[in-house]
Amino acid sequence: MSPKHIAAALTLALGLIQAPGILAAGNAPARSGPKAPPGEDLVARTVFQTLVGEFALQRGDARLASDAWTDLAVRTRDPAVVARATEVAAFARQYDRAIELAALWLEIEPDSAKARQMQASLLTLSGRLDELAPQLAAMLAQDPDNLGNNLLHLNRLLSRIGDKKALQGMVDRLTAPYGERPEAHFAMAQAAAAAGDEGRALAETDRALQLRPDWEVAALIRTQLQARLLGPARAADSLGDFVDRNPGARDARLTLARLLIAEKRYGEARTHFERLLKDHPDNPEIIYPVAMLVLQNGDTTTGRQQLEHLLQTDFPDKSTVHFFLGQLDQEQKQPAAALAHYLQVSGGDQYIPARGRAAQILLGQGQADAARQLLHETRAGTPAERVQLTLAEAQLLREAGRHNDAYITLATALETQADNPDLLYEAALTAERIGKPEILETHLKRLLELKPDHAHALNALGYSLADRNVRLDEAHDLIRRALALSPDDPFITDSLGWVLYRQGRLPEALQVLETAYRLKADPEIAAHLGEVLWKLERRDDARRILQEAAGRHPDNEVLNAARQKLQP
Repeated sequence: MSPKHIAAALTLALGLIQAPGILAAGNAPARSGPKAPPGEDLVARTVFQTLVGEFALQRGDARLASDAWTDLAVRTRDPAVVARATEVAAFARQYDRAIELAALWLEIEPDSAKARQMQASLLTLSGRLDELAPQLAAMLAQDPDNLGNNLLHLNRLLSRIGDKKALQGMVDRLTAPYGERPEAHFAMAQAAAAAGDEGRALAETDRALQLRPDWEVAALIRTQLQARLLGPARAADSLGDFVDRNPGARDARLTLARLLIAEKRYGEARTHFERLLKDHPDNPEIIYPVAMLVLQNGDTTTGRQQLEHLLQTDFPDKSTVHFFLGQLDQEQKQPAAALAHYLQVSGGDQYIPARGRAAQILLGQGQADAARQLLHETRAGTPAERVQLTLAEAQLLREAGRHNDAYITLATALETQADNPDLLYEAALTAERIGKPEILETHLKRLLELKPDHAHALNALGYSLADRNVRLDEAHDLIRRALALSPDDPFITDSLGWVLYRQGRLPEALQVLETAYRLKADPEIAAHLGEVLWKLERRDDARRILQEAAGRHPDNEVLNAARQKLQP
C-alpha cells in the first residue's frame, strides 16, 4: 500500500475518532450505533479496520475490504464511512450489500443527492427496476434547482438496463410530471430511440423544440431522425428552417451544409460555408470541416485556401493539413510542392501514408535509393505500421523493376509476421512476377487457411493456374468461389472469362469478358478480350479493342504482349 493511501486511511480514521459522539477512550457508543463491548479500544479498532479495508483493496481482495468497511459503517453510522463502504461493496460486486448500505446512508442523510444517485445506480446494476423507479422519482422531486440537468442524464444513468422497452416505459413515467419541461421530452425521445420507436422519438423532439425553439442539440437529433424516417431532403429543409430562425447556431449550420452537399444542392451549401467563414474566420473548428466539405464538393481552390489558412491558426493537427495539401499538389502535377508537404507530416494516422507518397515522388524523380532510404528511416510505432512500410517499400521496388528485391523485402518481413494476410498476399503476387508460381501457391494456400473467404486470394490462385493452363477445373472452382464473394468485381470476372477461354469454352468466355470490360476498361481485360475475339475469328473487333486500349495505356506490358502475339 502506498504512503498516499495509508495517509488517506489514517486521516479518515482520525476524523472518525474526533467526531461528535465518538470518544477517544473508546468506551462510548458510536453515534446512534451499538455500544462497544466492555474493554474494547474503539480508537484502535477504527484505525485497524480502516487500514485493513484499504490494504485489502490494494492487494485485490475486494471481499475482505468490503467486510471491513461494512462492519465499520454499521458500528459508526458515520456518513463518510457508510459512503466509502457502499463504494467498496459496489466495487466488490456485492450489489445487495451495497444497496443496503446506500439505504443506511439515506437514513442517516435523507437529503444527500449523492447517496440517492448511488442508490439509483446500484438498483440499475442489479436490475431491481421496481425499486428503482420511486427512488428516481424522489431524486428528481428533491432537486428542483437541477431538474433539467437531471432529466437529461436519466437515460445515461439507466443505460445498463438491457430491456429498452422497459426503460422507455420507466422514463415516460418519471418524466410525466414535468411535461412543461423541454428536457423531459428530450429524455423521452432518447428512450424511444433506444427502444427502436423512432416515430415517437421524432414527435418528442418536435415537442421539445416547441418548448425551447433555440435548442440546437434537439434540432440536430431531430435532423438525424428525420433523415432516417422522412429522407435527407426533408431533414435538410427542416434544419434549414431552424438555422433561419437561429442564425448563430454554428453546429446546425455546419450539419446543414453537409446535408445539402449529400443532396447535391451545392449552391445552397456554399451560402452556408460562406456564412460560417464570415462569422468564424479564424476558428479552426469551423475552417477544417468547411475545407473538407468544399473539397468533397470538388472546389479545390477554396479548399486549398482554407487549408493554408488553417496552418496559420492554432489548429493542433497540422500534419493532417499538410497531408491534404500534399494530395492536392500531387493531383495538380506539382510533385516538388507535394513532397515538401508530405515531409512535414510528423505523426498521426497520415504519417505512414505520407511517407509512402513521398517515397513514390522521389522514385518518380529518379531517386530510387533516396526513396528507399526515406522508408527505412521512417519510424513505425506498431506492427501494423511496420507492415504498411514493408508494403510501401515492396511497391517502390516493383515500380523500379526490381521484383526480386521486392520479394526479398516481403519474405524478410514474413519471417517475423508469418501469418500477416497483407504480407502473404503481396509476397504471393510478387513471387509470380519473378517466375516462382510454386511459392505463390504456398503463400496463397496459407492465406486461405487463415481466411477461407479471402476473395482476392481465391482469385489470384485461380488466375495463376488458368494463366499457366494447368489444373483448370480447380482454377475454375477457385474463381467461382471468389466471384460469389465479390460478384461485381471486374478483375474476378475477367479471371472467370480467362479460365473459360483456357477450357475452350469460347462463347461463354466472350460473354464474361465483355461484362468485365463494361465494368472496367482495364488494359489487361482488353488483352484477354482481344485474344478471345481473335480466336473466334472476329479479328477486326479484336484489333479495335486492342488499339483503343493501347491509346489509353501505351506502356502496359500485358496489353503490348497480346498485341505482339496477335499482330506480330
